[in-house]
Amino acid sequence: MTLRATLLGCAFSMAGCGVTYFSPTVSDQTAGLAVREIPITPEAVLLANRQPYAPRSLPAYFSQVAGGGTPRGLGALPSSPQVPDLVPGSVGLRPPPSAADETYRIGVGDRVRLATRAREDVLDPLSGGVAGQNVQQDYTVRDDGSVTIPEVGTIELGGLTIEQAEAQLFDRFIQGGIDPSFSLEVSGFNSQYVNIGGAVANDTRVPVGLTQPTLGDAVTAAGGVQVANPEFGVIRVYRDGTLYEIPLEDYRDRPELRDIRLADGDSVFVDTGYDLDRALTFYQQEIQLTTLEANARQAALNELTTEVGLRRAALNEARANYQAQIELGAIEYDYVYLAGEVTNQGRQPLPLGQQATLADVLYGNGGFQTATGNPRQIYVLRASSDPRDFGAVTAWHLDAANAVNLTLATRFEMRPDDIVFIEEQPITRWNRALQQAFPVLLSSAADAI
Repeated sequence: MTLRATLLGCAFSMAGCGVTYFSPTVSDQTAGLAVREIPITPEAVLLANRQPYAPRSLPAYFSQVAGGGTPRGLGALPSSPQVPDLVPGSVGLRPPPSAADETYRIGVGDRVRLATRAREDVLDPLSGGVAGQNVQQDYTVRDDGSVTIPEVGTIELGGLTIEQAEAQLFDRFIQGGIDPSFSLEVSGFNSQYVNIGGAVANDTRVPVGLTQPTLGDAVTAAGGVQVANPEFGVIRVYRDGTLYEIPLEDYRDRPELRDIRLADGDSVFVDTGYDLDRALTFYQQEIQLTTLEANARQAALNELTTEVGLRRAALNEARANYQAQIELGAIEYDYVYLAGEVTNQGRQPLPLGQQATLADVLYGNGGFQTATGNPRQIYVLRASSDPRDFGAVTAWHLDAANAVNLTLATRFEMRPDDIVFIEEQPITRWNRALQQAFPVLLSSAADAI
């Protein structure tokens, strides 16, 4: 007996004994279940997506943020301004007194420019002479009113006039054995200002410098008055708890009103004579911005930071508990299943708060191997939820031999308990049958021989 005859005899013997290879496929009927196969087309996608489904939602604490809150402990704010009773057209002239002409004092946020004589040991490499006559450097006054100058150290300038600051610098230069030839000026006025808003071209802050700004200067800096009806226009000035008013027509007709000097902290608001609420809102905002001390702000921020930290910790704990419940299987989820020639067989949870498509499920798990999986036979198996169709299964069939049809997968929405199944290639079925049968054939042939 030849080897070929022996192998054939063994193969027929195995077939007769029922030893063969079975691979899963999608059939029209199986175990009493009615299977309806529908090709996935653009129209079929619309039909499949009609089945109602509301994705489960994430708990509310996943959409909450730890920020927010209102700083407390800021101290008492100034009292509300005294407001006269007003009706349209009845605004009277109540101008503020011209602010006293005071010597400017250096404040927090100001920039001061110190010009000193160049050191004689610094030579110009080209001319061999002194590199420069003067060296200028700007310094910003910190919250504690001090600046730090090389070779001099930290020096308090806050609250001093220019002359007082120069005298203090002179003493420090002498004590340090440094040439006291210098000049000092304020290069940036940032600590004192006047606010102007309302019916002007641009809301702005007008700095108070060595020369105090006038009411006309403030209006000009804001781009001028923008009131449609000048007869109802009014310029309101809030100063030290008192509200002053100047009708717009008086302001334009009387130059002395435009020459009123403004002081640090004044708030100017331009509007109509009967729209006082907008002015009050503006002043309240400016009060909060201009009256809070630096240490009070820091204390409030510290308190708010602590509060936000507690909120964040509570949210993180709730989220961590939710993740632990998911890992323990204590959270009910909607799943779809992947079977057949997919890269990773198993179940995949549907996302929370949004729909998932066939492409999301398939390629989110690595897709499928085209060497073994048949792109012509991609199915979504969906059991009917209608009691009248008990046992009915719809096999939505996607033929992806033409890769263009994969675009339909990006629109085909998944539903809970859907099964994504991909059949194997015909050659794959044959190879696997041989791989399983060949060792048995060899063993049978060896026994026969």
